[in-house]
Amino acid sequence: MATDVAELTQFLTFKLGEEVFAIDVSQAQEVLEVVAITRVPRTPEFMTGVINLRGSVVPVVDLRLKFDMEKAERTIDTCIIVMEVYLGKETVVLGALVDSVQEVIELEPGQIEPPPKIGTNLNTDFIRGMGKRDEQFIIILDIDRIFTEEELSQVKETERVVAGGDAAAANSSRPQEVL
Repeated sequence: MATDVAELTQFLTFKLGEEVFAIDVSQAQEVLEVVAITRVPRTPEFMTGVINLRGSVVPVVDLRLKFDMEKAERTIDTCIIVMEVYLGKETVVLGALVDSVQEVIELEPGQIEPPPKIGTNLNTDFIRGMGKRDEQFIIILDIDRIFTEEELSQVKETERVVAGGDAAAANSSRPQEVL
């Protein structure tokens, strides 16, 4: 019985449009309500900006835009998943804007199929597998492969620039908290 438990993997599920996606729960640090996001000039369109998370600058990306989906209006369910993405030997902390977070689920290896082969022109390396739960497919993402090394370097550089002195300028557009 203990072997069955060891083979279970936990995933945090979230929605983009009508599709359900999942990431390994061990790479998700926390889920936040959407806060003021400061746009940073000359960044890729999918990079929404940066947020101040307990004194740290955290870049935020819109996964809808990264996946070439239509940009959506923010709702009460829209949130930011703060996650760790590995870039070579470094870890980059970033926030991912998603339509809604669903739940943490456990899947056994038998419930996960290999990623679909969609043809040679489409890169699906960022899909770790397709989970199946109650007749519903869940696209399991490999978050370390969603972004190219160049994109993550840009994200890291934006974080460095904003944290290194432009943080005051970036935060000046943020509403002040009233105590």
